[in-house]
This record gives sequence, C-alpha cells and structure tokens, in this order.
Amino acid sequence: MILETERLSLAPMTVEDAPLLYPFLSDPEVMAHWDRDPIEDPDEVEATVAAQVAEMEDRRALYWAIRHVQTGRFLGYCELVDLDWRHHRGELGFIIARDGWGQGYATEAAAALLAHCASSLGLKRMIARTHVGDARAEKVLQKLGFEQEGYLKGHVDRDGERRDCRLYGLLF
Repeated sequence: MILETERLSLAPMTVEDAPLLYPFLSDPEVMAHWDRDPIEDPDEVEATVAAQVAEMEDRRALYWAIRHVQTGRFLGYCELVDLDWRHHRGELGFIIARDGWGQGYATEAAAALLAHCASSLGLKRMIARTHVGDARAEKVLQKLGFEQEGYLKGHVDRDGERRDCRLYGLLF
C-alpha cells in the first residue's frame, strides 16, 4: 500500500532502497541523535535494509520510504517498530536526509502514517523516543500531538556512551 500526502509518497521499503539510504545513514550530522553510529559501509546499509524487510514480512515492524511526489527525490523513512498487535501499539521513528530538514517533511510523513495506523491497522497507542538534545524531533512529535511521558536515564548505549532519552506517547 502506498500512502500519499500533498507533497509526499510513502511506500513500504525494499532492498532496492538501500543505496538511497546510504548517503544519510552515513552522515554523522543526520545520525547524531540516532541509536547507532553512522554506517560507513554500503554493504552494512544493504544488510540493515534486508533485515528491516524481513521484519516487515514477519509483521514485527513497518518501514516506509519517503519520496517527494513531484520530483521522486528520496527524502528518508518512517518506521513503526516493536509492533504489538495484541495490545494495538507500536513505536514511531523517522529520519530525514539533511537537505530535507526544516521543510516539514517529517511531520507530514509521520502524520500520514499515524492516520493509517489508526484507520487501517487498528493501532490505538504509539510511543516515540528522542535522544535528549534532539529539539527537531521533539518539535515534530509535539506537532503530531505526542505528549512527553517520561525520561529514560542512560537508555541507549551508543558506542560506550550512555544517552538519556525522552519518551513520548500518543493515544488514537
């Protein structure tokens, strides 16, 4: 299924998207607030995407490639991970290439995905985490109606550094 907004098209990610993901998954600035370091090896990006596609086949997660409708330019992706179909919940994540920052793409894509979650997937609750200091992501979540629900001290181990996270929640 493809989701469309005024400016964006969201389609399930495929292994063929891996080369398009590499430029920003290898960008230290884009990956500064992600749970893992930038990925310098294109083969590792391909293996990561292949694992994500397998997660989708098992219905454990959904990954949506984001493209600009008019230009077809690949902008990033949204993810629904840790899907719990019994309790109708999941975790939202999104990553946008640096040249797409500040243009509302993350908000627009995530809003379309959340609407799909509520109307077609039957999800009732969504959480999202941000690394402390990721003001851009926090602003997107607040625009989408998420509320801060907690603070997770030392929640992520990124290359030996413990990072704190903020936890946000949304009920549909």
